[in-house]
Amino acid sequence: MMEKLGILVTVAVFLEMVSATSLGVVYTEGGMVEGENIRLGYRHHMDIFKGVPFADIPGRFEKPQRHPGWDGVLKATEYRKRCLQLTLFMTDTRGSEDCLYLNIWVPHGRSVSTNLPVMVWIYGGGFMAGGSMGANFLNNYLYDGQEIADRGNVIVVTLGYRVGTLGFLSTGDSSLPGNYGLWDQQAAIAWVHRNIRSFGGDPDNITIFGESAGGASVSFQTLTPHNKGLIKRAISQSGVALCPWGIIKNPRKIAEEVALKVNCPTDDRMAACLKMTDPVLLTKAGPLNLSGSPDAPLVNNLVLSAVIDGDFLPDAPSKLFHNAADIDYIAGVNDMDGHIFTAFDVPSINSHLVDTPIEDMKRLLASYTREKGKAGLDEAYSTYTSTWASNPSKEDIKRTIVDIGTDYIFLVPTQAALYLHAANAKSGRTYSYLFSEPNRMAGVGRPYPSWVGADHADDLQYVFGKPLTTPLGYWPRHRDLARYMIAYWTNFAKTGDPNNGDLSVPATWPKFTNGHQYLEINNKMDKNYVRQKMRMRYVHFWTSVLPNLPISILE
Repeated sequence: MMEKLGILVTVAVFLEMVSATSLGVVYTEGGMVEGENIRLGYRHHMDIFKGVPFADIPGRFEKPQRHPGWDGVLKATEYRKRCLQLTLFMTDTRGSEDCLYLNIWVPHGRSVSTNLPVMVWIYGGGFMAGGSMGANFLNNYLYDGQEIADRGNVIVVTLGYRVGTLGFLSTGDSSLPGNYGLWDQQAAIAWVHRNIRSFGGDPDNITIFGESAGGASVSFQTLTPHNKGLIKRAISQSGVALCPWGIIKNPRKIAEEVALKVNCPTDDRMAACLKMTDPVLLTKAGPLNLSGSPDAPLVNNLVLSAVIDGDFLPDAPSKLFHNAADIDYIAGVNDMDGHIFTAFDVPSINSHLVDTPIEDMKRLLASYTREKGKAGLDEAYSTYTSTWASNPSKEDIKRTIVDIGTDYIFLVPTQAALYLHAANAKSGRTYSYLFSEPNRMAGVGRPYPSWVGADHADDLQYVFGKPLTTPLGYWPRHRDLARYMIAYWTNFAKTGDPNNGDLSVPATWPKFTNGHQYLEINNKMDKNYVRQKMRMRYVHFWTSVLPNLPISILE
């Protein structure tokens, strides 16, 4: 009997292996591609395509063009190089100008998938760095789409786009208009819309999602008129178009600084000279200063980003929300998103031994409110000290500095974007969240004080399911949180409602339009984690009180 059972199991396994569900060779507009098929379980497979070109090698400081195509079958089994950028320590470059490729994860059950929702990821990195092409650090590939695709039963796409000088330098006029990295993202979204049906995806159900500069990019992609009808839903994590670092205020000045570094003239010959300059030299000339102080905050050094060019962005982002009227939108921040930035500006906030002077907090506030002079600083200081006791503790001062950075750099602009999305929405739904899982580097005997909450980028590991793929590095509560976030994100991609889909969730997430409600996301969450009017006093200060103060005549 046991022998017969063994034979039956062997036959079943053999039949499953020879009939593995796979797309095989896929026909795209550029030619045929073939990825890798992996087995995840019984009648459970996934096709992975790496390095599929979505555009031609881009011309320097030019919009991307369609790929001319290829002969034969393109073996899409290796990641391509990321776009040319500075290395971590900014002493050298990595990557290539030939970088407009994307990767696709397609899950299959008993039969080959059809009509799946599609989630397109846009990475962050301050518009200066980043990539979706393989390992980010050591052997850990953070943006591996497998876990989201598998658990959520969605197609995941990650893409490359130009960053730094080559992606965002602009003269502020038609000679070098800028926004090349945003055009790359748009070309990838359009390619997915045209081709994803061949991979088993639904071209009419595309969700774009991203974090930091990627979250702002998602926001820009919903606001540009060039994506009309291409995007169904969007998720911005810790970044929107309204962030103070989202738009270059004076692109010409930055272009001239780069030109001088590479020995180009700064007159009407500048653009032609820059286009002829070695791309590595151009990349190294990109302004990136990772030093900060209360008087010159790090966030002000993020100077290469989008420009209002009259084309991709016909107007200021705040005036373009009508273009997102039919796009379902989730936007949120981490509760201490500003920690990594303010730690550059005021290093003592992370010290267990050194007090942080109140004067440092005043100097940081003065930098953020500079154009309003003393009146702006006084209003800001009274707003942020209104909850203090008469003699604030060391921790009160340090935490308030992080709150100031979080509010100014991320939280308030995100709330403003949610208000504008909701105000302009037709069929589009609006959802707000605050991610508050404490940083894993915080606590006794660790680099950060125990009061540090969710720092910038802390959400990424959970969205991409790292506690599930590398369980030894995490506790069970972290795996719970990863399941929750994948459930909310993929339910939303399927239905436009994060509560409704194939995966159950721990709390019902109300729409933002229901009294400005939001969901606080962490491993302990339940129905009691639905909150209302996120940091309203501070949102009101930055969006209403401060803008209505007169501009300082000292400016």
